[in-house]
Amino acid sequence: MENLNFKDRKIIAVIGGRDCGEEIYNQAEDVGRLIARRNGILICGGRTGVMEAACKGAYKTGGMTIGILPGSSKQKANQWVKLALPTGLGPARNSVIINSCDSAIAIDGNYGTLSEIAYCFQFNKSVCVLNSWEIEGTTPVASPKEAIEFAFSHESGPSQH
Repeated sequence: MENLNFKDRKIIAVIGGRDCGEEIYNQAEDVGRLIARRNGILICGGRTGVMEAACKGAYKTGGMTIGILPGSSKQKANQWVKLALPTGLGPARNSVIINSCDSAIAIDGNYGTLSEIAYCFQFNKSVCVLNSWEIEGTTPVASPKEAIEFAFSHESGPSQH
């Protein structure tokens, strides 16, 4: 029987836009795939765009995917979410995503992603950015591989830049 103890596995938040182009979608899918290959758990907002792509990559690689949903219906999760958790919190669910992770990877995104980056600072979580908000306190990375190396080598704590 599979060991279901997830407490010792890294939980990596993938944060990003609900809308994205093909290049960003492919990067997010690669990030998800690489999280699964490292036996990490992917947590995200569970919807479309970057979230869907990351979940797809992890799911197809046998990884665990958790979607923290803004509404009250599990059915609103993308098809690649294994565990859908509806919150009814709207955008405030972003705080749940970040508080639950060990570190975060921001890919593309708009103001919702920026709010999640701000939660990283508030909750003392390390965050790297891949084609996203390069602001003080984040660590820019150039590829999905670099993002994964960052995420798995940083525990909670401010980003080093």
